[in-house]
Amino acid sequence: MLRPEIEKWQQSVADLRRLALEAEHPRSRERFQALYMIASQQSNASRWSLEIGRKNQTVMSWVHTYNEGGPEALAYRRSGGRPPFLGRRKLMK
Repeated sequence: MLRPEIEKWQQSVADLRRLALEAEHPRSRERFQALYMIASQQSNASRWSLEIGRKNQTVMSWVHTYNEGGPEALAYRRSGGRPPFLGRRKLMK
């Protein structure tokens, strides 16, 4: 069964819960909430994906990403797309 390897990153289930509540970005909080639910055995990746309306592969990829890169790897980073409106406006001046 797929589980977050919290010991590998010297974390506890309580640490995942704290990150789920305190992470700066909503997407990061969602990812840590999923890890918390799976690590605390309240759910598994498939059930949790149904609960939050995500694909199984998405939630499983969060677990794999965490297991390979730790909590920093799950932090949301803007990956592209149109720049924010204010940033574009600033360039026009």
